[in-house]
Amino acid sequence: MTQAATARSWRQKANPPKSPFVKGGLLKATPSTASDSPNCSQRLDIFRPLWNSPTMKIIADLHTHTLASGHAYSTVNELASAAAQAGLQALALTDHGPALPGGPHRYHFCAMRFIPGTIAGVRIFRGVEANILDENGTLDLDQPVLEELDFVMAGLHENCGFCDSDNDIDLNTRALLAVMENPRVKCISHPGNPLFPLHYEEVAKRGLATGTALEINNSSLSSLSRKGSCDNCAEIARLCARIGTPIMIGSDAHISQGVGVFDDALKLVAEAGIAEKQVINASMERLLSFLGLAE
Repeated sequence: MTQAATARSWRQKANPPKSPFVKGGLLKATPSTASDSPNCSQRLDIFRPLWNSPTMKIIADLHTHTLASGHAYSTVNELASAAAQAGLQALALTDHGPALPGGPHRYHFCAMRFIPGTIAGVRIFRGVEANILDENGTLDLDQPVLEELDFVMAGLHENCGFCDSDNDIDLNTRALLAVMENPRVKCISHPGNPLFPLHYEEVAKRGLATGTALEINNSSLSSLSRKGSCDNCAEIARLCARIGTPIMIGSDAHISQGVGVFDDALKLVAEAGIAEKQVINASMERLLSFLGLAE
């Protein structure tokens, strides 16, 4: 079966097949036994990477931003160099989509073909953190552009056309469930954002059904971004451990020193009981299979 046909089959609503995440041999985690949320006041130095924990090794940072995002402070080469120094095998460039104020134009993503596939010995995935614009799951990049990228994340952000929901949990959830039906969207960024509450169990189940990973975002846990996310992220992690939803651990680096910093996310994943085989970026073979890319 072709990749396109496989992707379409994931989205069949009548008698949906098991998630390709499970078909690929990635086992469901055992239920979490952790009862307490992580203590956000007891955090490690945010720029001391712990990308190799006793239980798993993260081989790729799939959430990073360059100068093109408008509020980040490093170049592509600086991020790649930092990834190499951190011992990472791969790096995704995921600048914000055009709807975010100060973000890059659509042409930026069309021109990512000029970026080498390998820099400083690190494999480069050309990607985007697209903005969800409405409850139908519309994104701020059109499908032909998304088709040319290696890795597409999507998330809810302020001031991007989806900021007037008045914390409508049902509306927010419908938007995420809809975007997860897009075969090009491989991951939902920072779903624990308290500004956009969600029905987390529905989202986790849809992630398993569609083969869409949920991000455990290190910046959300370190108080660098989206303060108040910790309890939400802990709930998401426990649900994913129980349900078997694929997970992506990302730094959300906005400067090169943040590349490969996963300390708090790894701690949370361990506490929740998430299996190593659920984490899409804990193995290069697994990651390439998940993204449908060649070695």
